[in-house]
Amino acid sequence: MTTAADAQELFRRAQAVCFDVDSTVIREEGIDELAKFCGVGDAVTEMTRSAMGGSVSFHTALSERLSIIKCSREQVNKLLTDHPPQLTPGIRELVERLHQRSVKVFLISGGFRCIVEHVASQLHIPLHHVYANRLKFYFNGEYAGFDESQPTARSGGKGTVIRMLKEQYGFENVVMVGDGATDLEACPPASAFIGFGGNVVRQQVKEKCSWYVTSFGELLKELEKI
Repeated sequence: MTTAADAQELFRRAQAVCFDVDSTVIREEGIDELAKFCGVGDAVTEMTRSAMGGSVSFHTALSERLSIIKCSREQVNKLLTDHPPQLTPGIRELVERLHQRSVKVFLISGGFRCIVEHVASQLHIPLHHVYANRLKFYFNGEYAGFDESQPTARSGGKGTVIRMLKEQYGFENVVMVGDGATDLEACPPASAFIGFGGNVVRQQVKEKCSWYVTSFGELLKELEKI
């Protein structure tokens, strides 16, 4: 079992750090915000809670929530304009510090690429370092489903992405940071998992991870030890 000290050491020496996005890099759950914006917030929030707690498969929860929301391309664009994602305090400084140290930073999200790319741009993370789900629209802009071939559309998908990154870049030490069950299950293949409770505390994640933090300041402080 990896101890907190082991996880801290692995984080300090990481070649790549992968962040979950919803309730980790940003303060809200993107799919819940989209649901609220489309007038079906309550029904979707409860389903998100089940998905993040690990009680239903991620693919099932994603498919069911989207079939309720049925957002148009115009609604997604308007959400980003009217209610852009709110960055969690400290994430901008942490990503900047990691980049200064030549650590590769990736965003791996069960949320939607159109929202996550907006976040990546704010953090100066290259868009080819973004792995997220793709919404599909008909030519008239109406909702047409989502790309089910994306690894992030399934339970275990974040681990699949990390395995792929290790093969592609030759990374030996990759650290995952996130708040939910889908992040926890990405280790292994991640060398270490850091549970993040700065926006929401999920008891299962808190109990099962080897190192749990409630602010990005704790991670910044750890990097200063080198």
